[in-house]
Amino acid sequence: MNPITGVTRGGTQWTPAFIMELKEENCIGCGRCFKVCTRNCFELVERDMDDDEDDDDDGFSDDTSMVMRLADAMDCIGCEACSQVCPKKCHTHAPAALAV
Repeated sequence: MNPITGVTRGGTQWTPAFIMELKEENCIGCGRCFKVCTRNCFELVERDMDDDEDDDDDGFSDDTSMVMRLADAMDCIGCEACSQVCPKKCHTHAPAALAV
C-alpha cells in the first residue's frame, strides 16, 4: 500500500492521517472535534445507555448524555485537527491509500 502523500507550500512532504475510529466510550460530548472539522465527519448523538438502568415511569431521562459519532469518515482530509482538540484522545488516525 502506497499511502497518499502531499507537499506543503514550503516544499515539505506530508502524509495525511485519516480518521479510522472514534472511541465513543471515552467521549464526553464536548463537541470540539465537531467544531474544528471542516468536512462534517462527525455528528452529535445521544449516548447509547445500558438497558439495566433505572428509568422513570414518565419515559423521560433526567440526564441525557451526548456523544460524538463518525458521520462520514470517507470525507476526512487527514488534517488530524480533531485529535489536536480532543481532551480525551478519542480519535484514531492512520495513513491510507487512495480509494478507488
